Amino acid sequence: MKLLILGGTDFVGRAVAEEGLARGWDVTTFSRGTSSPPVGATALVGDRQGDLGAIERPWDLVVDTWSWEPAAVAASADLLAKFAKRYIYISTRSVYDDPGPGATEAWPTVHGDPDATANDDYATSKRGGELATVRAFGNRATLLRPGLIFGPYENTGRLPWWLNRAARGGRILAPGPEDSRVQYIDARDLAALALDAVPGVFDTVTSTTLGELLAACMHATGSAGELVWSDPDAIVAAGIRPWMDLPAWLPPGEQFDGLRHAAAQSEARSIVETAADTWAWMQVEAPKQRSDRPVLGLDPATEAAFLASR
Repeated sequence: MKLLILGGTDFVGRAVAEEGLARGWDVTTFSRGTSSPPVGATALVGDRQGDLGAIERPWDLVVDTWSWEPAAVAASADLLAKFAKRYIYISTRSVYDDPGPGATEAWPTVHGDPDATANDDYATSKRGGELATVRAFGNRATLLRPGLIFGPYENTGRLPWWLNRAARGGRILAPGPEDSRVQYIDARDLAALALDAVPGVFDTVTSTTLGELLAACMHATGSAGELVWSDPDAIVAAGIRPWMDLPAWLPPGEQFDGLRHAAAQSEARSIVETAADTWAWMQVEAPKQRSDRPVLGLDPATEAAFLASR
């Protein structure tokens, strides 16, 4: 199998490259060359928003993880439609328009423009990328819609922040309720699903509870800290932001029901394994932070002040 990954050197793209290599495939990455692909992959250097001539050749499978201007997906998909057998676009469940409990792949989506050249927002950009993929490849297209993505090489700062916070110990603000659901997938499981996927649209999520997630972080780091479970209303009233200050956490509320109640659609590694493997990687390599995503995490002074008032 000749596999082309648009990207392929960081996080999800790297996981796809490693999965392809483990299967004995001929793996090629196309990136700007700011970081290296896994050993064994062929590296093509270029800018997907510029000259795509280097990838203009036959491929069995193309995997694209692009998050922003849909026009960039349109350019590569249009070019490769006559060279590649199939095109897999890693999208997101954020494309659903206000999903409620039980939302499926048939749920209405946000508006997207496959030719947009601006980054309107994450959801509409991803939807535009989906439309560009389907327009070019038709029934040879696969759209995968994960929720949060965790695992080694994470560059969005969610699981690494919780692991570092657990390792620091002390009294740790744990946002309730403890049994609230977190919708996620390990990047390595997502990679395997991508390479096995047939054409179509698929949610690729599993879930754990926030209690299980934080317990996994405590276990992975050998933390001697104390999780202090706190009322979500009090946390929000204190100006502590869900999702941003406390990554992966959403308080109960109608606007978050779709995320909290998403059904598990895939067999996956346990959160215990994902946390342990991510922490092991972090001991060898400092996590990178994507420049196009905000830095996440709660300021220690803000956390200490909140806990002091409990």
